[in-house]
Amino acid sequence: MKTDLAKTLSVRGQRGLFNYIAQSRNGAIAESLKDHKRTNFAANSGITTLADISIYTMEGEVKLKEVFLKIHEVLGEADAPTSKASADELKALFEKALPDYDADRFYVSHMKKVVDWYNELKNYASLDFVEEEEGEEAPQDAE
Repeated sequence: MKTDLAKTLSVRGQRGLFNYIAQSRNGAIAESLKDHKRTNFAANSGITTLADISIYTMEGEVKLKEVFLKIHEVLGEADAPTSKASADELKALFEKALPDYDADRFYVSHMKKVVDWYNELKNYASLDFVEEEEGEEAPQDAE
């Protein structure tokens, strides 16, 4: 099954990723990729779709989907280093996958989030992504 990044959510203060299920009265209902538990997040929860995230490079910005695909090219079927890995290990991965990333604006803290999201998608969803034309209408930002 393909992963729709427009319906894959990161929620401020929450570990892991969530699939958008439906709009609720005061926010959004989402299901954890890892354990499939459903949660109702308030509109002020800081909900962001992964499709809306880009990584700064020297030439501009690269959508997170492209970054995930480039990491997959470098790692093959292996998992990415975890967020507990050393800064040098994370930088080495991104230097291979996205050699022109902007080190002044793409920090190690961002790299940690990206590798955690990559591993969660790889293990609990799919790295085969829905093309934007294929995807259903994206959920409205609940912020």
